[in-house]
Amino acid sequence: MNKIIEKEYLSEAVVRLVVKAPYIALSRKAGHFVIVKTGEKGERIPLTIAAADKEHGTITLIIQKVGVTSTKICNLEVGEEITDVVGPLGKPTHIEKVGTVLASGGGVGVAPLLPIVEAFKAAGNRVITVLAARQKDLIILEEQMRQHSDEVIIMTDDGSYGNKGLVTNGMEEVIQREKVDLAVTVGPAIMMKFAALLTGKYSIPTVASLNTLMVDGTGMCGACRVTVGGKTRFVCVDGPEFDAHEVDFDEMMLRLTSYKPSEAEAYESYLSNHPK
Repeated sequence: MNKIIEKEYLSEAVVRLVVKAPYIALSRKAGHFVIVKTGEKGERIPLTIAAADKEHGTITLIIQKVGVTSTKICNLEVGEEITDVVGPLGKPTHIEKVGTVLASGGGVGVAPLLPIVEAFKAAGNRVITVLAARQKDLIILEEQMRQHSDEVIIMTDDGSYGNKGLVTNGMEEVIQREKVDLAVTVGPAIMMKFAALLTGKYSIPTVASLNTLMVDGTGMCGACRVTVGGKTRFVCVDGPEFDAHEVDFDEMMLRLTSYKPSEAEAYESYLSNHPK
């Protein structure tokens, strides 16, 4: 059992949990994720480790309410426990000093981007971060990003905060004014697709994190298959990060819809039996 030490709502549907997990905190690196389960017969879901505190033996998880399991976890309170937290899993981000790193994150994808930004900055890089969301109240972890970035650009679809436009608008503004040596993008599949198309136009090496595609996190279920460079890869064991210019995002987006009908039916049933 892993006790919840802190809980904070970052937005109406996004929750930050600090969870006791001392062994994971000791070995976690940027890019790692965990598999969590609530209840002995609960569903396993992957969550990226947004931060870790070795001294206090805790990890930070950012969860968005999108289905039954994520809602159950978000509804847990301080002092309650998550049944299982397994990790760290996946391959860590390859961190080195490359020069200028352009990091882009959309929605809750900002959470897994945070430790990557932190690590690249600690390695001596200039880091420019572009955060994007539909509106102001959906921008998360801005303060933390500013602590580890040389510059943070905010983009909102409706212009309610920062600059009006898409994440790619903010990215291209940076690319046109200075040399970018590496781009990292984490967020919805459609966002990463167009971020990769943009950086491909300028021949900028780009890494995309595909953690949202995973189900069981061990490579056994096969649900996280993705085509990278014409070859089949498994996000949970071969990734979650890949060369964004080689990822077949169209295939990936089709795969993400595979469980939508079942998930929607289960969520509606859950809400009808657990009214607010």
